Amino acid sequence: MSLVVDGLTKRFGPVVALDGVTWTAAPGQVFGFLGANGAGKTTAMRVVLGILRPDAGRVTWQGRDTHSLPRRTWGYLPEERGLYPRMRVADQLAYFASLHGLLPADARRRAGEWLERFRITDLARRRADELSKGNQQKVQFIAAVLHEPSVLLMDEPFTGLDPVNVGLLRDAFLELRDAGRTIVFSTHQMEAAEALCDAVAIIERGRIVLAGPLAEVRRASGASRVRIAVQGDRDLGPLASRPGAVVVRRGVDGAELTLPAGDDPRSVLADALAAGLQVTAFELAEPTLEELFVRSVARAREGGAPEIGARAADANGRARATGSDGPIEGLA
Repeated sequence: MSLVVDGLTKRFGPVVALDGVTWTAAPGQVFGFLGANGAGKTTAMRVVLGILRPDAGRVTWQGRDTHSLPRRTWGYLPEERGLYPRMRVADQLAYFASLHGLLPADARRRAGEWLERFRITDLARRRADELSKGNQQKVQFIAAVLHEPSVLLMDEPFTGLDPVNVGLLRDAFLELRDAGRTIVFSTHQMEAAEALCDAVAIIERGRIVLAGPLAEVRRASGASRVRIAVQGDRDLGPLASRPGAVVVRRGVDGAELTLPAGDDPRSVLADALAAGLQVTAFELAEPTLEELFVRSVARAREGGAPEIGARAADANGRARATGSDGPIEGLA
């Protein structure tokens, strides 16, 4: 059984914040909910949590309407920090855990374990307003997971974290996923999402424009990508002017090109050899999540149809068509 968001519509006066939003996140899955500022991510999360009521649609977890579920089902990390600034870290972690039914002794034991894992045990007796932004973020993450929720929703969880702490948080994500938790998070950091996500949904102006298992949406994009290195010619000679080809990245050891749908990547190698170029490396690759994000959002803003039917993956990797037509305004 999964977390099912089915046909959510939410209006604020004349503004349509969510327009038929549908996606499904399965237990033991990391689901990336991606979109630009104002696309509707935060509104959707607040509807899932019951903070906002939708105008249409419903949200269920394991077949039950989410409004009938106990508080401890959910863990939520908001984009805006919600710590009590003058309260000591250990005390407020115990307090937040008690709101979800944990006994004080259990709450403090679990808090100590998480503080040690995130290498901030020395902060237990410090007030929140004495912490750096990154450490505040780690404390807030601990508060969200301390009661071991079945579903964890996180709005921009990597904000304020340096690369070392991003790595610690990624490891925590994977451990929670392997324990069967359902994890939904939004982020602007596409590399982090690509490293973690089993499935994604991209929202733009309140509509899902691309969704499904990550491997599937890559294959369905139709775009091909090659990495090629040519000795003594970093500009790639005639390859750079190939019709429809775009050089997306150059480096000291070669370059990467994207090719239009239907263009055989192997012909790039054949053309390079025919032109007399000395090819030292050649590799086929799939488009990155960042490329898929940019392309699908640009397509939506130009009025194009959602890609691959704006499909939402279910627990078995199947997909359902979602979304509605027509331009709308977005609100987060």
